Amino acid sequence: MVENSDNSEQMETDESLIRKDAIPLFFPTYRVRRKLYPIPIILVVLIAGILSYLTYFEAGVQIDGGYIPESEYGAIGGIINGLIYTGIAVLSAFIMIYVIKKKGIGALKYIFGVGFGLVAFLQTWFFGEVILFLVFYTNPRLFYLFDAELIFFSVVFTIVIIYKYFTSTSVKIKNFTVLYIGLLIGASMGVLMPLWTTLAILIGISLWDIFAVLYKHGPIKQLIEIVSEPRDDTNALPEEQIDERIESGEYSYDTSLLEIGIGDLAFYSMLTSNALVQTNNIIVMILTSVAIIIGTGITIIGLKRNKILPGLPISIFLGIGTMLLSWYLISIIL
Repeated sequence: MVENSDNSEQMETDESLIRKDAIPLFFPTYRVRRKLYPIPIILVVLIAGILSYLTYFEAGVQIDGGYIPESEYGAIGGIINGLIYTGIAVLSAFIMIYVIKKKGIGALKYIFGVGFGLVAFLQTWFFGEVILFLVFYTNPRLFYLFDAELIFFSVVFTIVIIYKYFTSTSVKIKNFTVLYIGLLIGASMGVLMPLWTTLAILIGISLWDIFAVLYKHGPIKQLIEIVSEPRDDTNALPEEQIDERIESGEYSYDTSLLEIGIGDLAFYSMLTSNALVQTNNIIVMILTSVAIIIGTGITIIGLKRNKILPGLPISIFLGIGTMLLSWYLISIIL
């Protein structure tokens, strides 16, 4: 999670605020005012939850996802799955940094374009088929007829949103695309991944997020530094002076406009969707969502003294703790 005070009208005018470098528009983050930060989280959680419920309970898509079947190996299988997915994320991040250093920032657009395109097409088709099945489950012929049209629609829709994402200067289009892809990833993983695998993935990715963002050579930290566009304004001070004044409390970073990463939104909705799927209890899902929002708020407070912070750890750990505790208490009561 980073802060981006790109819109001067949304900035606080306090002279003690330090504006941070700007993040390019094509970077996969959701831009939102600080006071409105719960809105994108609520949207991804709500829509992903609906899709997960329809897929798992109504359509009956109950697959034991992961590389190691958790149904056979239990928690050990889930932990191994978590390590594998975390390892893939780690490797991908370092490969991305390597490619950018060799080919330049422009390579990011191709990486994001191909990745977003594949995810948007496959997930739109997948959840579209779920909805078609629920509508035409009594008439398989109509299902297969409209499924062919669904594939065509998914292709066209994906091409349009990816094209607009990289060519338009509209923040609304950027936000819609990030929100859409993030919630689809979260919903699908929340449905397909069993409990231990979900917990292992979320804990592993959260720990990796801490390293990747806070370590001086962490790939996410490097990525932000590479793509950031320095500002030429009255707040431009030597880095050493900024650090000293931030440390002393004399200055703080402006947090009037935030950037929530697509990965944060995806994993937030993954946790809440899985909470709904595992417990079949809307109360557990709501409490988990509230915990995530609170955790994000705590992270935002920390942004006043830090240029960038990992958006997952506090929110995910609070969310997991709340899910497990509320699930246990409700099971006792009922």
